[in-house]
Amino acid sequence: MTVKMKIDFVSDVSCPWCVIGLKSLEAALKNVGDDVAVELHFQPFELNPQMGPGGQDIVEHIVEKYGSSPEDLERNQEMIRARGADLGFAFDMKKRGRIYNTFDAHRLLHWAQGQGKQPALKNALFSAYFTEGRDPSDHDVLASVAQAVGLDPRRAKEILASDEYAADVRAREQFYLSHGINAVPSVIINDRHLIQGGQPADVFERVLRQLAGEAPASA
Repeated sequence: MTVKMKIDFVSDVSCPWCVIGLKSLEAALKNVGDDVAVELHFQPFELNPQMGPGGQDIVEHIVEKYGSSPEDLERNQEMIRARGADLGFAFDMKKRGRIYNTFDAHRLLHWAQGQGKQPALKNALFSAYFTEGRDPSDHDVLASVAQAVGLDPRRAKEILASDEYAADVRAREQFYLSHGINAVPSVIINDRHLIQGGQPADVFERVLRQLAGEAPASA
């Protein structure tokens, strides 16, 4: 018997803890196997919606925004790198030197959902930024990443050159902000149950199994 669940994964493509949260969730879903059938949606959240073209040096940004020292940043990055490695994801902190605006990446993700490619694009965008150090605000980069997961690069460029899906993305962002989502990752199960932060896989698995046990099962 399989229990159906809807999961909204609210995140930003420039958020390292969102990578950890997603990889942990994916591991948990693999562990629960056929017990749960998940309808997964990636929802937009911008950590730095006012970030201008060209982005900002990451050390400068972290010091300004959070008051962290370069030493604090280095320790945090090592923690993130180790957590990622445990989950099979490679963070290359030497290549991730800047923070960028991610609004256009979210527009492509919105489009990709209708094409059945949203999870693939999300993971590819994480790898492009955190592993390869590519700029997720650059339209050529975004079109290239879209093509790599089987999306039409010409259509991607057409979307990026316009305001297509901009209103949809802003509406989704505002929806989650208005419902108290101010930090990511935020994982919302069946519109009711909230898990926040880059939790370990066993936390996600425990919640999924608990909810599966409480829900009426379907064949």
